[in-house]
Amino acid sequence: MNASHKPTIFLGIPKLPVRYGALVMPLLLSLLMTSIVSLISTLKSIGLSPQLTSKWLGAWGVSWLIAFPVLLLLLPVVRRATAALVRSP
Repeated sequence: MNASHKPTIFLGIPKLPVRYGALVMPLLLSLLMTSIVSLISTLKSIGLSPQLTSKWLGAWGVSWLIAFPVLLLLLPVVRRATAALVRSP
């Protein structure tokens, strides 16, 4: 059976219906992007300090709270801009 047709993701957790894709993609993207950017920014600001983890998680939380709703709002605009710039198949 193809992995994309499996009814579960991990440990029996069922896959979400396809209608949630519009939320899952920006959720994952915002989590990954804000974690990387906030880590780099925190490292640049305080270096390899004993406080790095707590400072980074604080910065990450704030940046994610802003990034996720912004992504939800801007994703349709970005899709339209991409469609205007890229030739369709």
